[in-house]
Amino acid sequence: MRPEADGPRRPTSTGTPGTAGEVFQVFLKLGLTSFGGPIAHLGYFRDELVTRRQWISEAGYADLVALCQFLPGPASSQVGFALGLLRGGPLGALAAWTAFTLPSALFLLLFAYAAAWFEGDAGAGLLHGLKLVAVAVVAQAVWGMAKALTPDRERAGIALLAVFLVVLVGGSIGQVAAIVGGGLAGGWLCRGLPLNQVGHLTFGVPKAVGWAALCLFFVLLVGLPVVEAAASSQALALFDAFYRAGALVFGGGHVVLPLLEAEVVQSGWISSDAFLAGYGATQAVPGPLFTFAAYLGAVMQEGPAGPLGAAIALVAVFLPGLLLVVGALPFWDAFRSRPHAQAAMRGANAAVVGVLGAALYTPVWTSAVLTPADFALALAGFLLLTVWKTAPWIVVITLATAGALLTLV
Repeated sequence: MRPEADGPRRPTSTGTPGTAGEVFQVFLKLGLTSFGGPIAHLGYFRDELVTRRQWISEAGYADLVALCQFLPGPASSQVGFALGLLRGGPLGALAAWTAFTLPSALFLLLFAYAAAWFEGDAGAGLLHGLKLVAVAVVAQAVWGMAKALTPDRERAGIALLAVFLVVLVGGSIGQVAAIVGGGLAGGWLCRGLPLNQVGHLTFGVPKAVGWAALCLFFVLLVGLPVVEAAASSQALALFDAFYRAGALVFGGGHVVLPLLEAEVVQSGWISSDAFLAGYGATQAVPGPLFTFAAYLGAVMQEGPAGPLGAAIALVAVFLPGLLLVVGALPFWDAFRSRPHAQAAMRGANAAVVGVLGAALYTPVWTSAVLTPADFALALAGFLLLTVWKTAPWIVVITLATAGALLTLV
């Protein structure tokens, strides 16, 4: 091992505290341009908030990603919520979640009323182009994080082992196992590296608030079904179904879809055709995939539907994950200040690179790169982002348009 390989470290949080308005503006831009699902979102966040704005250091960001990967819920939204909390306090956290979530939720609410507009070859081509955008963005994220977080043979080896573990085990279990295994390996292999500066990544969440959030999470998880059964309220049943789906899913994104299907299709609330149409539309909009809940709430066949149903489903599916972040942050910050914990986090961060690398292949690459032309477009997007430093929204428009034109030709 080479202790000097880490080099000088800057504090985990940089700059001066911001305002909720600033956080809202930045995350609204991200909510309008972050295509490609949760893995790609982490790449957008890193480019905008770590590289460009320096709200948080590379090491602090990787630690935060590793924490949210451990928790149930939408990992990218949890990371964004925590970054908003770091920058602008509680109002900043609310502003970050609202601004990042609202655009895609509104798009899907409109789709619920105008699904036929997105049919045909041109629509399919646009969707495929957006999948190629995800390939370029995730590749950029893996490349950048690998250079920063796996600078020596030990951590590069941990990342490689994480790839194999994710491939062999599969699913969210493989991802969590890879990060846990990376932490254990890091505690042994990285213990001789210099300590990072700590104490600058302050979220301002008291331990009492953290305990209260954890208690509320479990009270709602256990108590909602009881109250709903006694009250016989369809609105409460809707909230309970989506809260349970958001609380029990590890990995976020596509992993929540089977749970939602079991809650709304098998119960007869939504037809299978309507469910699948909404799922297709969700791939074509920016922002978190959990906003699929807004579409489902809007097309309910009984009880609250339309904007009210969308709002109930949207809040319910995100709430458990956000409660868990608030509950975990006070204890995580103290944990990471210990030398053995830092070594473990180095290993966990390297494993996150491996998890992202495995996700780059499947489902991102395998679902998007189907022809030589697809490969050329994805490579062009990657070079635009990494070499020419093109704004992500320009890459989104370019590849989506190219995808539509290729389909029509």
